[in-house]
Amino acid sequence: MVYISYYNDVIQCATTYLMSRVIMINTKDFTVGSFFSPKNFLLVATLICISCTGNSEKDRKVIDPSSSLATITEPVYRDYAEIKRSGVLRVITSYSSSTYFLHRGIQAGFEYELVKDFAKENDLALEVVIIGEDENPYDLLNSGAGDLIAASYTITEERKEVVDFTRPYNLVDQLIVLSEELGKEPESITDLRSIPITVRRNSSYYVKLKELQNEGFDLTINLVSDDLDTEALLFQVANGTYSATVADDNFFEASDKYMKGLVKGPIIAENDTIAWAIRKNAPDLESKFNKYLYKHFRFNADGIPKRSAFLNVLRKKYFKGSEPIEQYFSPDIEQQGIAGISPYDSLLQTVAAEFDLDWVMLTSIAAQESKFDPYSESWAGAVGIMQVLPRFSEIPLDDLFDPEINIREGARILKEQMEHYSYMDSTTQWQFALATYNAGPGHVADARRLAIDHNDDPNEWDSVSKALLRLMQRKYYQNARYGFCRGIETVRYVNEITNRSNTYEAILALAQNRNNSFPGVLGIKTIN
Repeated sequence: MVYISYYNDVIQCATTYLMSRVIMINTKDFTVGSFFSPKNFLLVATLICISCTGNSEKDRKVIDPSSSLATITEPVYRDYAEIKRSGVLRVITSYSSSTYFLHRGIQAGFEYELVKDFAKENDLALEVVIIGEDENPYDLLNSGAGDLIAASYTITEERKEVVDFTRPYNLVDQLIVLSEELGKEPESITDLRSIPITVRRNSSYYVKLKELQNEGFDLTINLVSDDLDTEALLFQVANGTYSATVADDNFFEASDKYMKGLVKGPIIAENDTIAWAIRKNAPDLESKFNKYLYKHFRFNADGIPKRSAFLNVLRKKYFKGSEPIEQYFSPDIEQQGIAGISPYDSLLQTVAAEFDLDWVMLTSIAAQESKFDPYSESWAGAVGIMQVLPRFSEIPLDDLFDPEINIREGARILKEQMEHYSYMDSTTQWQFALATYNAGPGHVADARRLAIDHNDDPNEWDSVSKALLRLMQRKYYQNARYGFCRGIETVRYVNEITNRSNTYEAILALAQNRNNSFPGVLGIKTIN
């Protein structure tokens, strides 16, 4: 089972959570953007943090420092051949500015874009698995819920006991980050005496701090739940809840541009290697990953890292500062009223109610079709937020660029298709309606007839999706009434919209519970 989920913090109200969900990511999705309107979270973060976590580090929950990294140590078998046959690569990651995040329904993040590029290069769809409450990333990996962990993981000997790692794709330094309220700027590790350093047990930072203690340095380690992440800890250090924590230098530099109250402390580890974690019994997948990563990151004869242009663009975008990251940390004031998943939530809700449609599904379709751009035009002539084809509408072309008119016309077309499949259960009804909206009724009818020819059920989506893929082969489409169909795009279209809708439902659940939970640094719980 694959999950997308955000955490309740075990420290009362320390973080927020997201309900269990899976999302299928379009490997061709536009990559600019960040999570939807978190400013309203950000504005109240300090007050909630103080009221929920107490006034000192002594109020924290006691964490067992001997906790094991994983309970599942025997990995399931799912190597590259099995992944290729399924057509889906599943990545386990965290919700953060450097890994994966959403902005008005659009996917972004350094790890997301890097893994997505690999998936696209290997003609795979991408599912993102965000670790749920009380879930363990290594257990998710070894149980087969995901195929890799891409969350800026440092390679450590402890982690290598339960997983393998790819070749590295980044080098980072670990540094101490202190609260400005301390009024101190330690220059060396010895200056950290009596300053509690707050980290997670399940982190490379804890391992390094323990090594320094064993070397004789007088350090105080304050353990918190593994549900907390670097971003949440940095936020609590910035507002004075904790005195200090540890962060990778690139992440600190990105955060420091937008978070006030952080002080850069001494470096405690240099040139840590960052890599993807994989199962120990997936050598072919590891080889594929390594070949891909070698193109983007390798060392020259002098040991100096050389990065591809693509990797440098991603680093600049997510670590050096950009509009998506600025919006992620410091959303514009005028966007504060957006308490949902898109700029058109209210309109989508109204129109969906008129046509008795699921407004969250309607929103997911809009994200897929146009990324909420009312002026979007496709090569096929579809226009507007819902990408309505003028030849299937009586609305004048110019009027279709009006968001309200376009959304209402798209909803009308969808409603007709939903009624056409009204004898099916709700889930299957949506799958067929989405396929028809994307490929047209003719191609879907061809696929259903082809399913019958193969003794498959024409009323089951699994059967018809296979038939749509067959319609890309000459021996099948040459006898089809409507000819060739790019079935792979339609199948992905249906899966991506369905799973994105699940993600949105989880985000809405988060919004409903935010008054009883810690908003996190960016308005949502993160776990990297």
